[in-house]
Amino acid sequence: MTHSLTGVRIIELGQIIAGTYGGQILSDMGAEVIKVEAPHGDLGRNPSVAPYLGVSGLFLTFNRNKKSVVIDLKNPQGRNIFLDLVKSADVIVDNFRPGVMQRLGIDYPELVKVNPQIIHCSITGFGSDGDYKDYPALDIIIQAISGHMAITGEPGRPPVRLGIPLADLSGGLFSSQGILAALYEREKTGQGQHMELAMFDAMLSLLTYLGTMWLSNGELPKPPGSAHEYSVPWQAFKTKDSYIVVAAREEVHWKNFCKSLGLATVFEDERFKTNASRVAHRHALLAILEPFIALNTTQYWMDKFRDDDVPASPVNHFDAAFAEPPAIQNQAVVEYDHPVVGKVRMPAYPVKMGHDRPVISNPAPELGQDTRTVLADVLSYSQEQINGLRTSGAIFCQGE
Repeated sequence: MTHSLTGVRIIELGQIIAGTYGGQILSDMGAEVIKVEAPHGDLGRNPSVAPYLGVSGLFLTFNRNKKSVVIDLKNPQGRNIFLDLVKSADVIVDNFRPGVMQRLGIDYPELVKVNPQIIHCSITGFGSDGDYKDYPALDIIIQAISGHMAITGEPGRPPVRLGIPLADLSGGLFSSQGILAALYEREKTGQGQHMELAMFDAMLSLLTYLGTMWLSNGELPKPPGSAHEYSVPWQAFKTKDSYIVVAAREEVHWKNFCKSLGLATVFEDERFKTNASRVAHRHALLAILEPFIALNTTQYWMDKFRDDDVPASPVNHFDAAFAEPPAIQNQAVVEYDHPVVGKVRMPAYPVKMGHDRPVISNPAPELGQDTRTVLADVLSYSQEQINGLRTSGAIFCQGE
């Protein structure tokens, strides 16, 4: 059965996360993703990063469903092989530093010479031009410089990065959206294009309404911990045995919350009548709620809150999160059998299309495992040609 992007071929020069997550998303939609790696491989293959049985768990995650072809792009023959692949491709993705594609002789002006309809997506840290174009763009650097670390963590404590590499992931999330838009535009106009995505820009975009409030009203938010600047109660509370979050945003939820707690006097208190007044008297209200909620267990409160329609949740770690009923009912986990490490289970692509299609879940490739097959099947190279290229060092074939 075909998927939405069946027939779309993506050549991925991306590495680690920012340049690979978008391809992984598109592969889940059915795109063929040919990962072109240097002879030393994607830096994401480093087995010390999320180590799992001698293999990088990071690489196993972000390269599911892809093919690995090893081409030395610094070798003139390797460059020619790559350009032959471009002729048959729809999309090229890279997250090299600015100028690298040009130095290799495979930047957009060169790509369109061999494929006028090619779509080229470049992911950078700060853009291809400007003062910061050569700055290192590791995830924590982008999280810090974009303002995210300034609003993450507890008030009065040191800055904290998000628990996931959101800056890197933003490269994949936004690049996949841009690629889909470019493919749709090409269907209408017949023209490809070069697009750029700076992770710094992506993280500024993700500041959303907090960015609006600074840009328009001069408000600098403080690290809220689990709390919310504009809603109370909206935060984590310590229970007798763990933590629970409550998000009583609407007045009906506040009413139900007080009912569940059995605190009629709190509901009737003029200081807490509206959300605005609760925000103004946040500390007084929390001084009442926190010790009261700590008297009983998380499960005790969850039973009461769900009965009374109070938005609440336990603060799960991964063991509990992946055991929640929706994780099973929504098929939120996929798995594949890897030839080296065996069964690998990982979070699934969350969008469920309208047709009943099987989930695509093929193992992340070993370095160069598809070089010979791709060159033969896609480019119609003879085995003699491939052997000669392998001998010259222009390519590498896994296991040879």
